[in-house]
Amino acid sequence: MENVYLTIVLAPLIGAILAGLFPRQLGRSGAHWVAILGVGTSFVLSLVVFKHIVIDGAPAFNGPVYTWMVSEGVNMQIGFLVDKLTTLMIMVVSFVSLMVHIYTIGYMADDEENWPKTSLAGRHSYQRFFAYIALFTFSMLMLVMSNNFLQLFFGWEAVGLVSYLLIGFWSTRPTAIFANLKAFLVNRVGDFGFLLGIAAILMVFGTLDYAEVFALAPSKASETIEIFDGTPWWAMSVICILLFIGAMGKSAQVPLHVWLPDSMEGPTPISALIHAATMVTAGIFMVARMSPLFELSETALSFVMVIGAITALFMGFLGLVQNDIKRVVAYSTLSQLGYMTVALGASAYAAGIFHLMTHAFFKALLFLAAGSVIIAMHHDQDMRNMGGLRKYMPITWITALIGSLALIGTPFFSGFYSKDTIIEAVRHSHLAGSGFAYVAVLLGVFVTALYSFRMYFMVFHGKPRMDEHTRSHLRESPWVVTVPLILLAIPSVFSGYLIDPVVFGNYFEGVIPVLPRHDVLAEIAAHYHGPVSFVVHALAGPAVYLAAAGVAVAWYVYMVNPGIADQAAKRFAPVYKLLTNKYYADDFNQKVFAGGARGTGWTLWKLGDVLLIDGLLVNGSARLVGWVSSVVRRIQTGYLYTYAFGMIIGLLLLLSWFLWLSPAG
Repeated sequence: MENVYLTIVLAPLIGAILAGLFPRQLGRSGAHWVAILGVGTSFVLSLVVFKHIVIDGAPAFNGPVYTWMVSEGVNMQIGFLVDKLTTLMIMVVSFVSLMVHIYTIGYMADDEENWPKTSLAGRHSYQRFFAYIALFTFSMLMLVMSNNFLQLFFGWEAVGLVSYLLIGFWSTRPTAIFANLKAFLVNRVGDFGFLLGIAAILMVFGTLDYAEVFALAPSKASETIEIFDGTPWWAMSVICILLFIGAMGKSAQVPLHVWLPDSMEGPTPISALIHAATMVTAGIFMVARMSPLFELSETALSFVMVIGAITALFMGFLGLVQNDIKRVVAYSTLSQLGYMTVALGASAYAAGIFHLMTHAFFKALLFLAAGSVIIAMHHDQDMRNMGGLRKYMPITWITALIGSLALIGTPFFSGFYSKDTIIEAVRHSHLAGSGFAYVAVLLGVFVTALYSFRMYFMVFHGKPRMDEHTRSHLRESPWVVTVPLILLAIPSVFSGYLIDPVVFGNYFEGVIPVLPRHDVLAEIAAHYHGPVSFVVHALAGPAVYLAAAGVAVAWYVYMVNPGIADQAAKRFAPVYKLLTNKYYADDFNQKVFAGGARGTGWTLWKLGDVLLIDGLLVNGSARLVGWVSSVVRRIQTGYLYTYAFGMIIGLLLLLSWFLWLSPAG
């Protein structure tokens, strides 16, 4: 099986290398076929691994591939850990990535129109895009299959690097360049904390291997470190919070969320890949994998829960005022990542991973459906210019409806089972901050339903609002676009029924350990009697009715009385302005951090470069030499008596010096 594990990782990499290095030889069709075959191979082999590990009950694999270096007894190596958590992740990542690869054939078919005629960057852009998304898949697979912190960090940084290339793919657009630089810099902030966390692990445990760190963790639970002299800190809390800061960057938690909405500047396929199954879920996966450490720090768990609750609620509010169809789905991603993070903070790791899985399907579906709409609208993304697309695009319409119903947590859809489990888990938690988190995730249900069906009604129902030219050319997208939509719609409905083994079964037994005092899922499991019973139980709580209320409000505001939205915006102008300006987070960052960095650079330039280096050392030394020369050249008169007088004076000075040094003197 070791060769199978290695092939799962290397197949997308080989596809990326071939598509990226030989674009002219392969051509457009050759490039997409090698990339799709690479990712398809990974998906098929992930099913083989699922059968081997989960169905056949084979033990988990944990072993090195090769050792990079050994430094002072610390092994730095590439290795794989393939257990049930890894198996679930590689299936989700490879399946969603495969759907995105197929979809890309249709979406990027006319990509040459997005480039200026004189741009060399537009040459072979189709092949380059496939190389990037295949490389992105390879990076994520390396991350989730790692068995040590060195390889985890490699995958972590690799997905960040490739996301930079993909977000700024249309490099002739200033907005795309700004967005990918913003994503890169914000993630560096989180990655700095992540790197410090790994360094702290090496300092405390003396190893980077997962198994060794997890085995030593209980014995290190009471150990302290001094960050500042004389002030001890619990080592485990410091490590977990630093690691989670890395997750805050990758999984876009407040306040490191600002890069994610701007990443919509990239082509829609990469929006689906980043937001659904790869980069943004890396932080969720990492915290779940590190549960043996997080379970030993209730401080860190509470911190995780509160940050997730703030993200879930307040990022949802921003989705209410967006008019760009992709940005609505982007803020939905932020909110749903908050739900996953809340689950991790409540020690309901299985529920968080379960929501990661279901969310990957319906969120990829919504992004690709949005892309299908954008294709039909000739790349107009403003929902105010849409409406009535249901009769022109029936497949896109029904799949988008399925994705929306799953997103808001409609009973019997996948999102219901995962989201409602998280809400119940938070309700049973006794950690600090759980009360606030419960209120936040409940209110988030209403907000999610409101912005989701606001988008649905504005796009697919009501009167068409596009111009006549666009309207006359409206038609359903080609099969390479609609087939992935249909294939993603199926798990968006039915994957929720995996709640029995994944959440309340023994799927994660021995993989994600939870302390008995934190095991909220065990409390819920005591009253769980199957998926249908779970729906009946949910009807006794508020979540289902809050979702229904959100849909009803969206229907009334955007279908029955459309003018009420503009009236509300005027009546609550301060709130509306706060939301449209995204809580002024971008303005704050631009003025304080970006402005501060520019101010610091200007000061160092003026004082260090202009004044000290150029003014004093370079130009100053030249001026000094010039001044000395101007004085000394006055002596060079050309008259013999002047030189004779100078010689006599010099001789007298030398004689005086010798007489002063002599003993008699």
